[in-house]
Amino acid sequence: MQAPSFCETSLLRIGYLTDGPKDGPPVLLLHGWPDDATTFADVASFLHAAGFRTFSPWLRGFGPTTFLSDKTTRSGEIAAMAQDALDFADALSLERFAVVGHDWGARIAYLLASVHPERLVCCAAMSLGWQPGKLSTPPLEQVKAFWYQWFMATKRGEESVRQNGRAFTRFQWDNWSPPGWFDDELFDRVAKSFENPDWADVTLHSYRVRWGEADPDPRYAELARKQTEAQNIAVPTFLLHGESDRVVPAKSSEGKERYFRAGYERQLLPGVGHFPTREAPEQVRQALGKFLNAFAGRNSIQNGPQ
Repeated sequence: MQAPSFCETSLLRIGYLTDGPKDGPPVLLLHGWPDDATTFADVASFLHAAGFRTFSPWLRGFGPTTFLSDKTTRSGEIAAMAQDALDFADALSLERFAVVGHDWGARIAYLLASVHPERLVCCAAMSLGWQPGKLSTPPLEQVKAFWYQWFMATKRGEESVRQNGRAFTRFQWDNWSPPGWFDDELFDRVAKSFENPDWADVTLHSYRVRWGEADPDPRYAELARKQTEAQNIAVPTFLLHGESDRVVPAKSSEGKERYFRAGYERQLLPGVGHFPTREAPEQVRQALGKFLNAFAGRNSIQNGPQ
């Protein structure tokens, strides 16, 4: 694997992968849970050949990304990670960029697109639709699929994550997609990112705070407020969703067109589960390449609105 580069923000030393033409239009690639920055490897190489410069950071609590201070709250709020993304872009002098996010990364991408559209050229998300406002109690089918989130709100769930994090995440990989999409070698390689000493704290806080079972970090109160109040997204947006996603069913992302003011497209991937970049990299490459060329390519940026 390519050795990571590093940059520092006010809170983090962020490890990230980057490649592509130095002057290429920048694309920020944000991974989800339980995964890491390498999930975009096959997609990124295609984007480099198409002229884009990609930046794939490990989120807080994953892989080589570390906190600079022991006193910083190990918040797993989406608002916290969205601020991390903005701080990361600032550290690399990326004024405007395209963002592509999967799972947690999709939530981060949607927050950036809805609250800070001036920073984005366009937004692409995978495996998750966008709904404005506060999270509501999901339908019972989704409640059943989210069992692991409710489990983590309990003491026994916390023990499972802290003591058997590898087995806990392997169970999700085994059950969120049709079988046969990965082997032991791939999982073992990615699971090393879950050995970060802050991974369990960030993971537990993220799912607990999402459903009101933990206190948010006051540092991100204003951004979280803006996130909740946002009613639409004003940058071109593209969604890829696996038809066989077993944790966030594809039908959950239907009927979202009314929330997007600058164009929206949703594409389903037949036979694909929750990890499109790993399960169907060729389909993802082609779909993302077409979208990014249209809205974030060199010509589109030069000729489009500034």
